[in-house]
Amino acid sequence: MMLKNIVKASVSFSLRPGNITNLQNHAICSSGFSVLTRRNVGLQHGQSDPSYAGTMAEVKTKIMERLGLEQGYTPIPKHREHLLKYEPKLSDLVPRSMQDSFTSAILPLSSDKSLQDKYVAFLGHVRMGRLMEDMDMFAVWVCHQHVKMNNLPENVPLPYTFVTILVDKITFSDFRTKATEDIRLSGHVSWVGKSSMEIVVWLEQMEGGVWHKITRALFLMAARNATNTSASPVNPIEPANEEEKKILDGGVLRKKRRQLLQASSIFKCEPNDYEQSLMYDLYKRTTPQTTMELNVRVLPPNCRWMSDSSVTNTMASFPENRNAHNKVFGGFLMRNALEISWVGANLYCKSRPKLEHICDISFEKPVSVNSFIKMTAYVVYTEVNYVQMMTVADVIDSGTGDQLTSNVFYYTFAAQDEVPEVLPRSYHETMWYIQGRRKFKYALGLE
Repeated sequence: MMLKNIVKASVSFSLRPGNITNLQNHAICSSGFSVLTRRNVGLQHGQSDPSYAGTMAEVKTKIMERLGLEQGYTPIPKHREHLLKYEPKLSDLVPRSMQDSFTSAILPLSSDKSLQDKYVAFLGHVRMGRLMEDMDMFAVWVCHQHVKMNNLPENVPLPYTFVTILVDKITFSDFRTKATEDIRLSGHVSWVGKSSMEIVVWLEQMEGGVWHKITRALFLMAARNATNTSASPVNPIEPANEEEKKILDGGVLRKKRRQLLQASSIFKCEPNDYEQSLMYDLYKRTTPQTTMELNVRVLPPNCRWMSDSSVTNTMASFPENRNAHNKVFGGFLMRNALEISWVGANLYCKSRPKLEHICDISFEKPVSVNSFIKMTAYVVYTEVNYVQMMTVADVIDSGTGDQLTSNVFYYTFAAQDEVPEVLPRSYHETMWYIQGRRKFKYALGLE
């Protein structure tokens, strides 16, 4: 029996077509996260509900307008220093409820043929990388719905910059997407710190008159000032009801969990007793018993070396990949990282694997819009029919050739059949193996 049949996350989900009214119910995910939903959310295009933002193309335009930015590219972006005087103090910001930030948008795939070509995969499904790109932009739009400045003069742009810090654990349903049916994004703020916001984003697709869940993601966003030079305060959350209070309390627990996970990274924390035993077992399995010659390793049957299980792509970024502040849009990095990870998993499995989980995505450094970006997807752990990928994005200095890691991504794919076991050959690779194992166990809820 495949491991995917043994461990299967269950998600309770309910959103119905109609007009948006009040927040009525909530859904509990397998992670214990309770997310607001609205009964009767399911707007067809053109509805008058105020929380419906339109298409994702319209959302992008609205974000630009709210920030006071113009369409079109210039190498030197429009200056925003004059907006610094409008930066609010925390005491100036009124509390907001979660329902205040609830919003939705549509990808009109059923009616836009050119959009279909952009989103369609080989077998007619939707490219998940494209959807991650849209979810990142939508999370920024939710931030705009939450932040409210009562003292901001009319016609003055919002003196904020919103950037993605990380994307939390994402689990995908078994629903088979189609590039010919509409997709809806919806979400709201679920927790706030002094200058950070946790955004929950739902992704659904229409089929047979019913919205079906594709995934749910948590984005941690940072609020920065107009010039992106320092943190800026955001409106606190004042729960409107008991449901919102439970979600807010859960946000505190999720923050602590994120801090614990970051602190327990193999790059910060040494292997525990069990992992050290595992490392010794790997050494015994890959060391020949017939000779004591140094650095001679043997590969057991049905196994592959980690060093032979990676794919690399170096690309140039262009202005079309920029965000509102002439940096590379985080969604662009997420899309390309996911797609090269899928290629790596496909080549390893010798079949087309299914994306099951995204463990977490971290954004370490902003990336200039004129950068060369090197992405390498490594198979770092396997178990039964699962393949754990770690993809590293490095920014290359074209003048010196120096590399600086800007992002690290972790993806879990499932194949139809059992896959060869990947094994490390060096101590460095063994650390990656342990890290991949930790991410895999966390993604599947096994530890």
